[in-house]
Amino acid sequence: MAPFSHEEARGVFEAVAADVEQGHRLLLAAFADGRLVGTVQVILALPPNQPHRGEIAKLLVHRSARKRGIAQRLMEHAESEARAAGKTLLVLDTVTGEDAERLYTRLGWMRVGVIPGYALYPDGRPCDTTVFWKAL
Repeated sequence: MAPFSHEEARGVFEAVAADVEQGHRLLLAAFADGRLVGTVQVILALPPNQPHRGEIAKLLVHRSARKRGIAQRLMEHAESEARAAGKTLLVLDTVTGEDAERLYTRLGWMRVGVIPGYALYPDGRPCDTTVFWKAL
């Protein structure tokens, strides 16, 4: 969210790193020519009544690396790692109408529906969110 200070960003990334270290979250990365160009997270630690489920979060591909299949490969790897961790169901949400929504549909994810105003753009405007699921 704008403004987003360096200190706030550091806090967010330190929390993610702690989750990764504790095995509660997977952080997968894609590199091209030695540069980090994409990441995706798989949240593994969920409530006791959902041990079979994982959640995909923060699929990000740098603008300069888009349209090269990186997001698809990251998602395929995330699904494989979730399956290896014993997950049989994944869920995710994404901004409605963006490229990621088409990607998830192409990869066999099932659209649940749209939640109006679920999240905010960095400038504070509300945005609609589409929820998806996929059985592994």
